[in-house]
Amino acid sequence: MQISPLSERFGVAIDGIDLGSALDPEAFDRLHRLFVDHKLVCFKNQSLSAEAQIAFSRRFGPLEVHILSQYNHPEHPEIFRLSNRVVDGKPMGISDGGSYWHSDLAFQEQPAKATILNALEIPPEGGDTLFVNMEAAYEALSDEWKQRLQGLQAVHRYRRKQTTDGQSTQVELNDAQKNQTPDVVHPLIRTNPDTGRQSIFAHKGMTAEIVGLPREESDRILNFLFEHTVQPQFRYDFRWSPGDVVMWDNRSTMHSATTRDLPPGQYRSLYRTTVRGERPI
Repeated sequence: MQISPLSERFGVAIDGIDLGSALDPEAFDRLHRLFVDHKLVCFKNQSLSAEAQIAFSRRFGPLEVHILSQYNHPEHPEIFRLSNRVVDGKPMGISDGGSYWHSDLAFQEQPAKATILNALEIPPEGGDTLFVNMEAAYEALSDEWKQRLQGLQAVHRYRRKQTTDGQSTQVELNDAQKNQTPDVVHPLIRTNPDTGRQSIFAHKGMTAEIVGLPREESDRILNFLFEHTVQPQFRYDFRWSPGDVVMWDNRSTMHSATTRDLPPGQYRSLYRTTVRGERPI
């Protein structure tokens, strides 16, 4: 394996490995260590089949099946399709999924540990995925803010409506899907069980209110965190290349897609698998 940094902030690129082949335990342990230490890993020059992506992803834990089942792979429901292509009059996948700051499945009791995206089609420009190192954002807080946030819990809500900057997606949930997404409560500061490091767990796209605080105070704290976390020193904008397979630690990062901003005639298609995580502590 050849390992190089993706940025000065966080993330690594790995070349010289075939994720479609069986990894021995030593090689997998090394990959898992790189994943938790660097939070964002890009495997270059891959050509993963759907079956191979599922097999690789399952090494990290049980896989989720997304509630938006209309975008799941017809033969492999563990794969959620992200695409702005239309085939025979039907969307190949969700065209603007995740186009807001979030951590995957933060609206569930057990949010995602890892997300793995397999690039099938990449436009010549645009369609970047934006990432934030939430551990670094926590470490940069003043001692007063760290003390203030410890012990606070917040409500996380799927598809929280945004009114100030247009962050949203176009897809509407049916009644059955809405019933699968009740509000959940998670700590504002969570600890990664694999590293013991703390990070901010508040995302503009999903974190709705702080439990037990007046609305004005809750909004003031959350708005501070939303602005604090997206500062340039914590952020890395990932530019996709054909053959990339990218995975990240949702417990220590947040991200936003930009697919909805692609110009007409520019297509981006990816297969996503999502590894179930632990209940945040």
